[in-house]
Amino acid sequence: MTKSSKTLLDRLLFHGKGILPTKRFLYIFVIWSFIVLLLSIANVRLLTIVILNIVVIFGSLVDLFFIPKRKNIVFTRELNNDFERDKAYDVRIHVENKSQQNLQFTIVDDLPQSFETDSTISGKVPGSEKETFTYQVKAPVRGDYTLEVLHVRYTSSLGLWAKQLTVPARKNVKVIPDLTEVRAYLQDAQRFLVHEGSKVKRDQVGTGEFASIRSYVIGDDPRLINWHQTAKLQEVMTNVYEPEQGKHITILIDCGRMMGVELKEGNRLERSLEAALTVAAAALQRGDYVAVLAFSKEVHTYIPPNKGIEHLQTILHEIYNLQVQPVESNYQEAFFYLENMLSKRSLLFLFSDVQTFLYNDYLLSQLVRIRQRHLFFLIGIEDEILLERVKERPDEIERAMIKSMAQYQLLSKRRDKNRWEQRGLQLVEAEEENVTATAVSYYIDLMNRGLL
Repeated sequence: MTKSSKTLLDRLLFHGKGILPTKRFLYIFVIWSFIVLLLSIANVRLLTIVILNIVVIFGSLVDLFFIPKRKNIVFTRELNNDFERDKAYDVRIHVENKSQQNLQFTIVDDLPQSFETDSTISGKVPGSEKETFTYQVKAPVRGDYTLEVLHVRYTSSLGLWAKQLTVPARKNVKVIPDLTEVRAYLQDAQRFLVHEGSKVKRDQVGTGEFASIRSYVIGDDPRLINWHQTAKLQEVMTNVYEPEQGKHITILIDCGRMMGVELKEGNRLERSLEAALTVAAAALQRGDYVAVLAFSKEVHTYIPPNKGIEHLQTILHEIYNLQVQPVESNYQEAFFYLENMLSKRSLLFLFSDVQTFLYNDYLLSQLVRIRQRHLFFLIGIEDEILLERVKERPDEIERAMIKSMAQYQLLSKRRDKNRWEQRGLQLVEAEEENVTATAVSYYIDLMNRGLL
């Protein structure tokens, strides 16, 4: 393909700049060609036909004088800086026509290939007016993206010829995990957990660290009266307790190759990120310190512990771009890193693939040592294909063999889980739809039981 043909193809595909005939002009030209054919059949002189063709073509060029000049039209794009994964967002295109002529246009936005949208916008803006046009876009893949330009093609009211240009409109966009479940928990924790049977308990009266004794005042809880000091001083005295200091929660996110297994929506890593953010929101809301570590073959990200719901934004903008790595996860490296970083007893909340985790026999001895100081909990997502194979009806020899192998894998996994749990290490698998609710429920249960 020659350079000139490539340039023409780019223009036809809304790339580059220049002047092109519109569909209306092509339709008129086809009709005129038919008329010319009839004239040639009628033995009209060739010179006359040529002159008529020149008049038609050059007459159509008059349309160019009614197209607004480039300096008199302004195109700008407005959209959010952050997109949640798989959520539809409005993109607004502002078009200002400073000329006196009417403006008809078509815009194709320069969106990344993974974005889902019909980004072609067509409209009309009268002279000396400004209007806004909107379309929706959805981003199914997390990460950093840059929208560079707007491809514009505009005409006059006659619409015979179109001018084409590329408008710079650089915009950086972050596609972050879906925060629907985080918002659901923050709005109503009890309703979020009701189907799991877990309840968020209020602090019990008299819990926390004892601080001092003072005189009883109206409004104090009578159950906190110190009767010994009351009898001694002949004045009603009450105990004062300081709120218990926040616990330390460390969330570990596995980014190894097994976390790339596709689910009904997204993959295991996507679901784990959404669940991890919800657990972090629950812990931060109740005043706990939250740290996050992401790893695969090596440690990718570590966020030191902090408290306060504003810390959730720090976590989100550090982990939103985590991707599945095509390598085996190195759990030993991650736990060795944590041992050097954690100075206080902590709940280690690991999101990973349970079966891969169980295959690592050397890890058991390391975790038993860690368990002496920290509390460990692992949550994974059930292998639906394996469970479906177990439930299949073995009406053929091949199906029977597949079913027996699936049953063997399932029983082997259960046996290994029991062996790990006997050493004080909790491992849970949840359905894809319930992984977030299960994770938060176990966290609330551990906190309610005071195990940390």
